[in-house]
Amino acid sequence: MEPAVDAVFAALADPTRRGILERLRTRESTVCELAQPLRMSLPAASKHLRVLEKAGLLRRRIEGRNHYLKANLKPLDQAERWIARHRQFWEGSFDRLEKLLNDSAPKEQP
Repeated sequence: MEPAVDAVFAALADPTRRGILERLRTRESTVCELAQPLRMSLPAASKHLRVLEKAGLLRRRIEGRNHYLKANLKPLDQAERWIARHRQFWEGSFDRLEKLLNDSAPKEQP
């Protein structure tokens, strides 16, 4: 897998980070605004934000001392393509298995 896709899946593996992305989907927020409902320290929240930012899922805008974050969902496209390729493979495998089982099952006699 490509390193960028690995980083996206790693970032999305944590429910706290998924929640942060969900809140940023509709509007830009400051680091403090994002940390407040998490019931964790600002440094702990910042670690989650850095993981999301490293994966390319956040964009940061700095105005003076304030850091504003918003979601960048473009990296999810690569992850979605990876999932689609594997879904196609597994669905095809299951279809072939079903056909094999149906073809090899004993036929009922009338």
